[in-house]
Amino acid sequence: MQLSSAAVAAGYRLAAHDTLASTNAEALTVARHGDRGPLWIVAGRQTAGRGRRGNEWVSPPGNLYATLLLTDPAPPECAPELSFVTALALHDAILDRAPVLHPVLALKWPNDVLCGGAKLAGILIEGERAADALAVAVGIGVNCQNHPAQTAYPVTDLKAAGAGMAAEDLFATLSATMLQRLLQWRRGAGFGVIRADWIARGAGMGGEMRVKLPDREIFGRGEGLDERGRLLLRLPDGSVQAIAAGEVFPMTSVPPLRSRTAGQSN
Repeated sequence: MQLSSAAVAAGYRLAAHDTLASTNAEALTVARHGDRGPLWIVAGRQTAGRGRRGNEWVSPPGNLYATLLLTDPAPPECAPELSFVTALALHDAILDRAPVLHPVLALKWPNDVLCGGAKLAGILIEGERAADALAVAVGIGVNCQNHPAQTAYPVTDLKAAGAGMAAEDLFATLSATMLQRLLQWRRGAGFGVIRADWIARGAGMGGEMRVKLPDREIFGRGEGLDERGRLLLRLPDGSVQAIAAGEVFPMTSVPPLRSRTAGQSN
């Protein structure tokens, strides 16, 4: 794994491992021991990778598992915006390497990347106080060469989508696009631009959505994000509800991938 020259020039460092339990867990561990970043931690495989809400993130070799450790990246109230910053950086990096995917690549609120309507990548933001500072682990998992089977929701990988690439190549580009998006974000001051860019790439924006909340499901039309990054959903009665947390299922999204089997290469 290598960082882009722009990331190196900006003072970013890299710690590459063959195997880790979790790149996010490693990032928070080194933060507790005084590392303030910016530090990328990558692993060839994870033995205890995790996604949102404690879900397991299956982590075989061949895919990208990376975490960026940042310290006090923004005022605490702006830190959740990193999900949108990171999603855009990842979208940028994938299209830089595989522009053919432009018609089928989209972002799913709040922090997934879809390819042809199937999950391609996920983002997990975790933080904790370390030495009177906020340490934030920005975790990124991308299915480059393979994806899990028998999942509750459709999943895919770049190889199956006809855009196979090495995790190392994608990471080098991601380290550059992440730097660019962080500079654009300006510790929260530039979230308006980030929000507009995210909405332009958001799956189901302007279309019907089903949103699973902890106690019920609701249906409505996706109308963008508010100034805090909450999903705006116009309900059948005409009112607009701001969704702070939930599982979103766009009912009108991006066109499906052309028929390819997971075993085919590009």
